[in-house]
Amino acid sequence: MTARVLVAGDANLDLVLRGDVVPRFGQAEQLLAGADLVLGSSAGICAAGLARLGVDTALVARVGRDVFGARTRELLADAGVSTESVTVVDEPTGVSVILSAPDDRAILTLTGALAGVTGDEVRAAAASATHVHVASFFLVPTLAAELPAVLAELRARGVTTSLDTNWDPAETWAGVAECLPHLDLLLPNAQEALALARALGDEPADAVAAATLLAARGPVVVVKDGAAGGFAVTPAGDVVRAPGLVLDVVDTTGAGDSFDAGFLAAWLDGRPLAEAVRWAAVAGSLSTRGAGGAGGQATRAEVEAELEA
Repeated sequence: MTARVLVAGDANLDLVLRGDVVPRFGQAEQLLAGADLVLGSSAGICAAGLARLGVDTALVARVGRDVFGARTRELLADAGVSTESVTVVDEPTGVSVILSAPDDRAILTLTGALAGVTGDEVRAAAASATHVHVASFFLVPTLAAELPAVLAELRARGVTTSLDTNWDPAETWAGVAECLPHLDLLLPNAQEALALARALGDEPADAVAAATLLAARGPVVVVKDGAAGGFAVTPAGDVVRAPGLVLDVVDTTGAGDSFDAGFLAAWLDGRPLAEAVRWAAVAGSLSTRGAGGAGGQATRAEVEAELEA
């Protein structure tokens, strides 16, 4: 085990549907190629990916007192994630339905219990953490409102921090700007980087320009760039890139969260930024081998083998 990481945010199951997944109304019956009920959520998948890579990891989140909540906690524990700070509440557990096509996917989400996680829950769970990673900023509004203060407190204690906002369903991107000066790492995908930069009043020409603008506000910005792999931009404007792997893709769900896990595992080991981005790109690529976000996640040995090859 290399670091005590606390992941904070959402926890739920994903129902991943594959094949003929574009809905046709009028009571048309469609036959699917596959359906899997698996561990979902950006925070949950990232935490599982970190544990799979040998990082001592805990999750702070909320689930309901129902079958989905019990299964979510079971899958997290099976992945090696500590669930002591996953609170069970009298609300339905969140759930996402993933309509997974080869080149894209649609996501339908009920937030339910997951939306209520608080800053105080993160503070309490972070007592023994050396790093705190926050995921799904826009799905956890109570925590999001408190997050700038929480991040500042963690930094004052010497705890490093990272944020993967994921997509904003409202597309306003409000509240992230206040977090940037307190973050060590921001981990968007290319489209999220563009949207975040535009929300700050800028008009970047591309994702690298967007990441450069965001990095100038404080954090190293590490961008998931799909099949192209990923890149990172430092506050000084330095750019490093790493390609993804060419694989037979089963499911891209959660690949970005596995990318985050790969980057954090390497970065927390003290590896150079360029090497950490390579870890991220490899871990994200390998995760597409299985159904759901956690089904194909790589071990540390698998990532190292790909890097050596």
